[in-house]
Amino acid sequence: MDRTGLLIILSSPSGAGKSTLARRLMDWDRRLRFSVSATTRPPRPGEIDGQHYYFTTPDRFRRLVAEGGMLEHAEVFGNFYGSPREPVEVAMREGRDTLFDVDWQGGQQIRASALGQNVVSIFVLPPSLPELERRLRGRGQDSDEVIAGRMQKSRAEISHWAEYDYVLVNEDLDATEAQMRAILTAERMRRSRQTGLGSFVRTLMEEERT
Repeated sequence: MDRTGLLIILSSPSGAGKSTLARRLMDWDRRLRFSVSATTRPPRPGEIDGQHYYFTTPDRFRRLVAEGGMLEHAEVFGNFYGSPREPVEVAMREGRDTLFDVDWQGGQQIRASALGQNVVSIFVLPPSLPELERRLRGRGQDSDEVIAGRMQKSRAEISHWAEYDYVLVNEDLDATEAQMRAILTAERMRRSRQTGLGSFVRTLMEEERT
């Protein structure tokens, strides 16, 4: 059955498991595409245009924003980042879902865009703040000062939990992944998203007459 592709927003505080869950979803469904962001910063060694980012100029980025070509955008440390609209629309027409790894601000912008009616938003919570801090320290990458900053930012992120369609507590990674699969399966089957359903039913009714 033909259907319209979804825009899947996945958000969480750092360390709650969002990136791992996103990778697992991509492995589960190979047709699921990850939204590649556009940026005005220069490419780093090994980065490929169109694969890691769409690298563009500040002038072109601003023009895309003005023309409605960005679903969400932000300025970070003097560089612009955003989610181009056109690749998402192409995927939607093909019945393919697009996964967005964005924070609550990016999620708000996408929901407020012209494609907002096709959004399914999921927020992932840690089982507790001490567990979240333990996970951050377990990475062995950040200083105490950086971890303290991440924890403070996490509290700000968590305060926006009620803006999402679904909220999952990631206590067990396998269980959370199963819940996310169930959410996507159900959302894909919504009557309003099955574009070929009307013609199928009409054909069915014609068969009944004959």
